[in-house]
Amino acid sequence: MSTPEVHLHDKTFVLYLSEEEIASAVSSIAERMNKDFAGRTPLIVVVLNGAFVFGAEIFKQLTFDCEVAFIRVSSYRGTASTGEVKEEMPLGADVRDRDVIVIEDIVDSGLTMDNLRLRMAEAGARSVSLCTLLFKPDAFQGVFELKYVGIEIPDRFVVGHGLDYDGLGRNLPAIYQLKV
Repeated sequence: MSTPEVHLHDKTFVLYLSEEEIASAVSSIAERMNKDFAGRTPLIVVVLNGAFVFGAEIFKQLTFDCEVAFIRVSSYRGTASTGEVKEEMPLGADVRDRDVIVIEDIVDSGLTMDNLRLRMAEAGARSVSLCTLLFKPDAFQGVFELKYVGIEIPDRFVVGHGLDYDGLGRNLPAIYQLKV
């Protein structure tokens, strides 16, 4: 069971999304993917570190054949985006002539997803579908479509379920919002 508040470093966070709400969103996305990719064998690219929990949960519910690969990029320091996408671990798979599903934990400005979408297209991906557990439409500056969105949230900093604040909080089973 999730606690109502958690303290990480110098900040306090309050419970925002329960484990049940998250599980429902994950199942809904997996169900849509199962319909969309039946009979195909896409490459699922999970963005580390944040999306590893969400990616694993989606992966376990998929009924079509697929492969998985990982890439690590970052654009955050503390509670704010740096505005620059830095590749820390390159993708170790060939996307040429593949259907690719990019799985991210959260999309706010859209900078990271736009960068990854363009990289996949330039590398010859047949198609690129973007998937996120959390989406902040008020912060979004992108011009691309997020095909799979779990939950829309306000433009507030959140942790838990893979998301962190300076390395802490990823192991929280629910999602917590910065207390104001």
